[in-house]
Amino acid sequence: MLVRLLYASRAVDTSQEAIDAILAQARSHNTTCGVTGILCYGAGVFLQAIEGGRMAISELYGHIQRDPRHKDVVLLHYEEISERRFGGWTMGQVNLSKLNASTLLKYSERAELDPYSVSGQVSLALLEELMATAAIVGRH
Repeated sequence: MLVRLLYASRAVDTSQEAIDAILAQARSHNTTCGVTGILCYGAGVFLQAIEGGRMAISELYGHIQRDPRHKDVVLLHYEEISERRFGGWTMGQVNLSKLNASTLLKYSERAELDPYSVSGQVSLALLEELMATAAIVGRH
């Protein structure tokens, strides 16, 4: 049973080293657990979609909720899926500071990442557009 979970959180440490450490750990852990996904970050906010088996995703989300590197962890969307949308990445990443502001404005009131103020479906649509426009970088 495959599922997709979308959540938002705020970084406790917004340094590039801290972001790189989170990505490295995700890529290492996710490969062994069959988890794929995408991580967007900007202005200290994370928006992440993770996909995989129901138990693996549930365990990973529980770990994220307890991870001291994250605060204000909020579940935005959860669904059973028939196939992965972000299966090409062990953990792809998008640095929103390098995006055209019009992409963010298409989905929110201001040109900034604020998944706390939009629906989970809107956040998922943003991720899908980022994937379609090749804004995602990272290891495949």
